[in-house]
Amino acid sequence: MLNLLLARLLEIDKELFLIINQMHTTFWDKVVYWITHELFWIPLYIILLYFIIKRFKKRFWVILLTIAVLITICDQFASGLVKPYIQKLRPCFDPNLKAIVHVIGRHHGSYGFISSHAANTFGLATFLCLLFRTHYCFLLFIWASIVSYARIYGGVHYPGDILLGALSGIWWGWNIYMVYRFYCAKY
Repeated sequence: MLNLLLARLLEIDKELFLIINQMHTTFWDKVVYWITHELFWIPLYIILLYFIIKRFKKRFWVILLTIAVLITICDQFASGLVKPYIQKLRPCFDPNLKAIVHVIGRHHGSYGFISSHAANTFGLATFLCLLFRTHYCFLLFIWASIVSYARIYGGVHYPGDILLGALSGIWWGWNIYMVYRFYCAKY
């Protein structure tokens, strides 16, 4: 019974992936290329750095160090632990799909479960939302969702890779924030 359920979920994952991946146009291909490019987001990171420095003054170094630890944990959990253990091929490497997958941008490695991009962006969004506690936090989750969606559109992740990567990022973001709050927030 469990095997049938898992097989059906994987089938739905592939079907949903193909729907999203096959909706490509020349315009959106260019947009997604830039969304998945690291340099594209530098202005956002500069703005976030500005707000961190402005709000936390002398403590901003502690927050930046905490963010570095968070991103390292999210990334290594996804890429160093889950991907090598599960070994689920990316859609662009799936022998049954690779001929029809529309690939945009870069990817590292053959395995895609879970998405490091989703884990990293949702982890950062969660941590910063808990840190700032402002009603503008939804914008960080929109950013994380756009980056994650682009990975499906770009042919390198299934929706399930993104969903579970996002959930792991949220989990790590919340836990790292709790550690930060317990040990560092009072200083």
